[in-house]
Amino acid sequence: MTTSEVLFITEWIRDYLYAHGFSLFWANLINAIVVIVIGLLIIRLLDRVTRSVIVQLFKAFSNKTKTTFDDFLVESNFPRFVAHLSPLAVLWYFIPIGLYDYPEMTQLATKVTSMYFVVLCVLIVRSILRTTKTYLKAGYEQYKDKPLESYMQVLMMFTWGTGIFFIINLMTGFSVESLASLGAASAMILLIFKDTILGFVASIQVSINDMVRIGDWITFSKYGADGTVIEINLASVRVQNFDNTFTTIPTYSLISDSFQNWRGMQESGGRRIKRSLMIKQNSVRFLTPEDVVSFKNIALIKPYIEHREKDITKYNVQNQADKSLLINGRNQTNLGVFRKYIDAYLHENPAINKDLFLMVRHLAPTDHGIPIEVYAFSNDKRWENYEHIQADIFDHLIASVSYFDLELYEAPSSGDVQSLKS
Repeated sequence: MTTSEVLFITEWIRDYLYAHGFSLFWANLINAIVVIVIGLLIIRLLDRVTRSVIVQLFKAFSNKTKTTFDDFLVESNFPRFVAHLSPLAVLWYFIPIGLYDYPEMTQLATKVTSMYFVVLCVLIVRSILRTTKTYLKAGYEQYKDKPLESYMQVLMMFTWGTGIFFIINLMTGFSVESLASLGAASAMILLIFKDTILGFVASIQVSINDMVRIGDWITFSKYGADGTVIEINLASVRVQNFDNTFTTIPTYSLISDSFQNWRGMQESGGRRIKRSLMIKQNSVRFLTPEDVVSFKNIALIKPYIEHREKDITKYNVQNQADKSLLINGRNQTNLGVFRKYIDAYLHENPAINKDLFLMVRHLAPTDHGIPIEVYAFSNDKRWENYEHIQADIFDHLIASVSYFDLELYEAPSSGDVQSLKS
C-alpha cells in the first residue's frame, strides 16, 4: 500500500466523522488516534514476528557453520537488535500519516524515532564488539593474555560519544562547528575541575570493578595506609589504620597506583603463614644406623622413617652399595627427616586449614644458611589469633631443631665477639 492510498483512507475516515456531526478538531484527533493505534499494533506484531524469524534463522545458521563467531553473535543479542530495525522503518512510515494534521507533533515524533535509531545502532555495534572480543579470546591462543577488554572499552567510548553527538544534534541542531566552538571553554572547565572529574571517573571505576568496599582491609604503602576503609567519597577514600590514626587517599590513586586489598584473604578459608627457619649448612649430615634408631622415638615421624628405611635398604642391597661410607647408595639426612617432621606436625595441628595449600619446602642456600620455609594457612583469620598460631608453631619448631642434631643460624652478637676476644 502506497502513501497516497493510506492518506486517502485517513482522509475518508476524517470526512466520514465530520459528515456525521463531529467537529473538524475531533474528526482530525480521532482519525490520528485510530491511525496511530493501528500503526502501533502493526509495528508490535511485526516486531515479534521479525524478531522470532531472525533469531531462529541465526540459530539455524550458527548450528550449520563450523565457526563460533555467529554463535557468539546470538549470545550477545545481535539478532534481536537487528530485528528492531524493520518495525522502526514501519514507524517512520506511519508517523507522517498518523500525525498529518499535526506538523509539530510529526517533527517531535520523528526526532524521538531518530534518536531511538541512533541508540539501536550503538547497541548493535556494542554487540559486535563484545562478540569479537569473546571470539578472539576463545578461539585464538595468542589473544588470551592480551588486554582486549581495554581496546573494546575505548571503541565503545568512541561509539557512545558518536551516538551522543548525533542525539544532541537531533535535539538541538548543533553542528560539528557549533560543538568545536565550545572546545576552548571545555578545556578551561577540564583544567579547573580536573581533580573532581578524575575523582568522579575513579569512583565509577572503583564501584563498577568492585575494587574497594567499605569495611575492606587495605594496605597502601605510598600513603602509609594499613587498616579498614570507613568512607569512600568522590574525591577521597578514608582509611582507619590499626593504630587508630586516619589516612586520606585520593580516589584516583586507587586506579592509578598499586595497593593491596585483603578482602580475598578475609573471604577465603584461611590466612597464609609463610616464614622460614635458617639452618646452618655444616650441621646437615647423613643419618647413621644409630641415628635412625634414635629418631624412631619421635612419634610423628616413626612410620615415615620405617617406611623409608625399608625402601633405602632394599635399594642398597640390590645395587650392592658399599655402606662403609655413608655417602654411598641412598641415605636419609637429618635435614630431610626434620622437613618431614615439620610437615607431619602441621598436618596434626588443628589450627591449620588442611583444605588449603600446605607445604614445607627447601629454598636455595644463602650466606645465612639453608631456609626451610613453612607455607600453610591458619583456620583463624583474625590478626591477633593468627599471630598467636604462627608464634606457637615456630616456638615448637625452633625448640625441635636440636633433636635432629641441626643448628639455627644466628649472626654473632656483641657478647659472642667479646667471648672470642677473651
